[in-house]
Amino acid sequence: MHDILYHRHHIENYDHLEFPGVVPRTFIGALLVSILASPMVLAINLLHLPKFYSLLAVRLALGFFILATLRFLRIQIRDKFGPQVEAFFVILFAIQFHMLFYCTRPLPNILALGLVNLSYGYWLKGSYYATLRCLIFATIVFRCDMLLLLCPLGLGLLLTKSISIWKAIKCCAGAVLFSIGLTILVDSIMWQKLLWPEFNVFWFNSVLNRSSEWGTQPFYWYFTSALPRALLVAYPLFMFGVILDRRIVFYVLPVLSFVILYSKLPHKELRFIISSVPIFNLAAAVAASRMYVSSLFVNRYPFWYLLCSIVFFYRYNNRKKSFWNLLYIGLLGSLVISLGCTVVTFMASFENYPSGYALKTLHRVGDIKNTTSEIWVHIDTFSAMNGISWFCENDNRWRYSKEEDIPLENIWQQNFTYLLNEHLSINGYKCLFKEDGFSRIRLKVGFPPISMVKRPKVYVHGNLENTDIMHRVWPGCS
Repeated sequence: MHDILYHRHHIENYDHLEFPGVVPRTFIGALLVSILASPMVLAINLLHLPKFYSLLAVRLALGFFILATLRFLRIQIRDKFGPQVEAFFVILFAIQFHMLFYCTRPLPNILALGLVNLSYGYWLKGSYYATLRCLIFATIVFRCDMLLLLCPLGLGLLLTKSISIWKAIKCCAGAVLFSIGLTILVDSIMWQKLLWPEFNVFWFNSVLNRSSEWGTQPFYWYFTSALPRALLVAYPLFMFGVILDRRIVFYVLPVLSFVILYSKLPHKELRFIISSVPIFNLAAAVAASRMYVSSLFVNRYPFWYLLCSIVFFYRYNNRKKSFWNLLYIGLLGSLVISLGCTVVTFMASFENYPSGYALKTLHRVGDIKNTTSEIWVHIDTFSAMNGISWFCENDNRWRYSKEEDIPLENIWQQNFTYLLNEHLSINGYKCLFKEDGFSRIRLKVGFPPISMVKRPKVYVHGNLENTDIMHRVWPGCS
C-alpha cells in the first residue's frame, strides 16, 4: 500500500521485487485499500505531515471496509433473529480484542474476512448464490484456504435444497473465471511475470506442505487455545446457542467443519480461522439473548418449564426463575471478565512494537546536523517484524536498508550510520540506547492487580567511526 500510494506507476521501485516473501500475494486488496485511503493521504501530503499519518490512513481505510461488511452482516442478523440478538452480537464483538485488532491488519486473511462477512450476510438473507460468489472470489484471490469453508457451506445448501446444482454450477463457473482472470491480469502486471498468486500459495501449503517449517501445533490447538482466546465468553455461549435455537445449527455446522478441516494443517495461527468468529459470535449472541429474556422454556418446552417451576417454587413466569437469573448474572460476570481480558491484552499489545518506538526515538535524537551526507540505518529482520514499516521512515537525508543475511561479524564493513538490531553487542558499533518490549504479565497485590513486565527487545547502535555520534551523550544499554 505504501508503494502504491508513493511510487504509483513506478513498479520497479516497489519493495516486493526486492523482498518477495515466501509466497507471492495479490495486489488487489492493497489497491482497494489504497484507493479508499488516497484522499486522506493526499491531504496529509499537502499539509506536509509525517508519512506515519499515511499509515493511520490506510489502517483506518481497511478497518472501515471490514466494519462496513460487519454492519451488513449485523443488519441481516437483526432481520432474522431480532434486535436483541443483534445487540448482543455487537457487544460480544466489542469486548473481543483479537477481532478488533485484526480488523485493521493488512493481511490476506483480513481482506478475505471482509468478503466472508458479506457472504455470511447474504447467507442469512437467503441470497445463496451471492454467498457462493463472495466465497469463490475470496478463495481464488485472497486466501485459497477459504475453499475449506466454501465446500461445507455449499454442500449444506445443496443438501437442504436451498440451491439447484445446475444453477450453482453456472453461477460458480462465472465467478471462478472472473476471479482468476482479474487476479492474473492485475498481479501479472504488479509482479512483472505471469502469475496467479493464490495457486502458488495452495501449491506451497497443500501440495508441498512446507507451511510446517514455521512451526506446528497439535490437531486440537484451535479448540483449546485459539478460539478460547479469540471468543472469550462467546466460546461456551456459542455451544449453548446451538442447543437453544435449532436455526443456528444450519449456520454453525459448516463453519465448525471449516475449523476441523483446517486443524489437519500442522502449522496453525489464529488468523487462519478468524473468518469463523462472526458465526460463532452469532450463536453466542442467540444464547445471551435467550438468557436475557428467559423465554425459551415458556414458548417451546412447557413441560420442562413446569418442572423447573416446581423445583424452584416460582410462579409461571420464566423471567423470575432462579435458574435463569443465575445464568443471566453469570453472563454479566463473564462479559465483565472478557472485557478485563481484552484490556490486559490491549496493554500487552501496546508494548509489543519496540522497534517502531526505537526508530521514532532515533529520528528525534539521531539526526547529524553538521553534515549533508546521508544517514544510513540498517534494520534487521527482527526489527522489521516488530513495529517498522515503510510508513515509519523519514524522507530528507535518512536512508534505510533491510538487507538480509549479512553476518553479524561483518556488518561493520557496510559502514551503516545506525543499526536497529536484536543483539546487544556488535563489532564496530556502540550500543546507544535500547527499547523495551512486552515480556509477560505479573500478578501483584494492590490496584491494578496486574502489571506488564518488559525486557530489552531492540538495541540501537552507532558507528564507532562517526565522531559526531560518539561525542554525544547517550542513555546506553546497560
